Amino acid sequence: MFRTAVMMAASLALTGAVVAHAYYLKHQFYPTVVYLTKSSPSMAVLYIQAFVLVFLLGKVMGKVFFGQLRAAEMEHLLERSWYAVTETCLAFTVFRDDFSPRFVALFTLLLFLKCFHWLAEDRVDFMERSPNISWLFHCRIICE
Repeated sequence: MFRTAVMMAASLALTGAVVAHAYYLKHQFYPTVVYLTKSSPSMAVLYIQAFVLVFLLGKVMGKVFFGQLRAAEMEHLLERSWYAVTETCLAFTVFRDDFSPRFVALFTLLLFLKCFHWLAEDRVDFMERSPNISWLFHCRIICE
């Protein structure tokens, strides 16, 4: 938990430094944005920050919709995620000419939605086998 927070803070600091450096060089908004999008290291830092934001959004949505995840759910999620990422990386070789920020964003959205689908599937499976289900559990399943 602490290590994750340190990594997120470092990512935020690095992003702030890159944006501040670009603004220091260009002194205006539009040239700064052009510089950031044309510079590969700057784009890499912005991609890392976007990944951190997606990770935080996933954590928050997971807490809202699923509450505390059980160990079996985490294990299934990690196992399925590795297969999905591997599958998609193989698909990247076919679509390597179309590789763009939009493509990366759509891939991230696809993986994000797949993860929530798998978690909902595990929860419904758990609900079918469990004798005691609280009203909060039903509300979370309906909201998905």
